[in-house]
Amino acid sequence: MTETPNPHIVDTDTLTGEMRPIRRAVLALGSNLGDRMASLQGAVEAIADTPDVWVTAVSPVYETEPVDCPPEADAFLNAVVLIDTTLAATRLMDRALAIEDAYARERGDVPNAPRTLDVDLVVVGDRRSDEPFLRLPHPRAAERAFVLRPWLDVEPDADFPGLGPVADLLERTDQSGMKLRDDLVLETQ
Repeated sequence: MTETPNPHIVDTDTLTGEMRPIRRAVLALGSNLGDRMASLQGAVEAIADTPDVWVTAVSPVYETEPVDCPPEADAFLNAVVLIDTTLAATRLMDRALAIEDAYARERGDVPNAPRTLDVDLVVVGDRRSDEPFLRLPHPRAAERAFVLRPWLDVEPDADFPGLGPVADLLERTDQSGMKLRDDLVLETQ
């Protein structure tokens, strides 16, 4: 028996005629203030609860020395989340900022100041953007071991758009300030 679509339910794509492709996206998480692990876990849950987002992998957690941060900054916990999504990159960025705000992220004048939560869009499909609000791929991620190492853990054949294999990029970064935290595991639903 075939199902007949309910004529009383209107699908938004039907209204606009818009087809939204599924894209792979890479999100980098970091925290060095407060309950760092709770912030990362909350971010993973919030990402997973986002409509039109499907978490496909969550990396191991790394403890990393701060990079380009003020001298008093404490160590970060970092992880990477891979998702498939039909959301536009701008909507995904709005969601990332909302998740940061939910964890009391404060933005000030000091670059790379300590933070309760950082949710960075590293890559969203092959989307490129150089707008102040949205820079894709993330302009510094290819130089950051705390992004590349966990990304490589969950996607060994990953390519950074325009730059090549993540494994090759990781070889060129300083990984000395990173420690795998086997005792910390981010749960997915």
